[in-house]
Amino acid sequence: MKTKLLLVGGFLGAGKTTLLWETAKQLMKQGKKVALITNDQAPQLVDSALLQNEGLEVAEVSGSCFCCNFPGFADAIKQLRLKAAPDVIIAEPVGSCADLSATIIQPLKKFYQADLEVAPFTVLADPARLYSIIDGGTGGLHPDAAYIYRKQMEEGDIILLTKVDVYDKDFVDDLLDNVTEQFAGANVHKVSAQTGEGVDEWLADALNRTDAGKRLLDIDYDIYAHGEAVLGWLNGTLLLKGAETNWDAFANKLLTALDTRFKASSAGIGHVKVIVENGSQYIIGNLAGDGKLVLRHSAGTSDEAKVIINARVEMSPEQLDRLVREEVAALLTDNLTEEVLAWKYLMPGRPNPTHRFREIINN
Repeated sequence: MKTKLLLVGGFLGAGKTTLLWETAKQLMKQGKKVALITNDQAPQLVDSALLQNEGLEVAEVSGSCFCCNFPGFADAIKQLRLKAAPDVIIAEPVGSCADLSATIIQPLKKFYQADLEVAPFTVLADPARLYSIIDGGTGGLHPDAAYIYRKQMEEGDIILLTKVDVYDKDFVDDLLDNVTEQFAGANVHKVSAQTGEGVDEWLADALNRTDAGKRLLDIDYDIYAHGEAVLGWLNGTLLLKGAETNWDAFANKLLTALDTRFKASSAGIGHVKVIVENGSQYIIGNLAGDGKLVLRHSAGTSDEAKVIINARVEMSPEQLDRLVREEVAALLTDNLTEEVLAWKYLMPGRPNPTHRFREIINN
């Protein structure tokens, strides 16, 4: 039996992980088995921790993007099929990746037709940032990062306007019309992961079609590489021990302090995510490029918790490392100490995909 593969891309901060959890819930309500694959340039992902806390079967491809480690991606699919026999696998590529039709979708269609049915490629976009970019701006990003953002839109079979519950309806509807006109051939939908609005309609479109990867990009890899390299990347995991601590307040203070520092440095934010795990309780916080801080769930109070931090910000990795360490240290007290379980900061290397097809593979 074939497994449906739903590849869901979009730039950092577009709200992919929140939507994927809501999507998984909707599919499970329909009686389907669902598994997920997350992806990043480094291990220790907030996204993986969140989805695992929600009881989902999750595989993580880290250290490289799907396109540059296609064998690793294919192996993750294989292992999930063997372990969980899912009806649907949802895969979330690195948020700064583009050219996925040529490097992921076409190879999957050529080499794995017997096992997989690839759904149309969905690309998510935050309305405010997308409005700026299609209007000729940069959405608060470096121009080369904004170039990646636009290229992502160009190759989407489906474009999904996210977070529509926080924007004026007329603004969203006007944007939807504009996007439909500018990216002709793509189906454009609007959704809210918080309210569930539009999720069923999008899923019906994505899962009932097989015309995946209809566009191959004309993309300048020099600009693409620099657009990724302007972002410093940091993934860190800490074990905090000591006094009884309100972890919800801790997460709020940390993200608020980081937001203040990044704004003071005029550093564009891809995303900053923090999850604090206290046994089975957790709080997750997200600071996106639109400046909105969102906190969900509760980690309660205890004398020990694990904290995972993922940050993608327009500054050098060394500056990002120093800034995040300073803000964590500022929250430590005589009775609260840290143990570093994992810590990595980096600048992404030049994309070097395993495959890059120059023709559309027919199903």
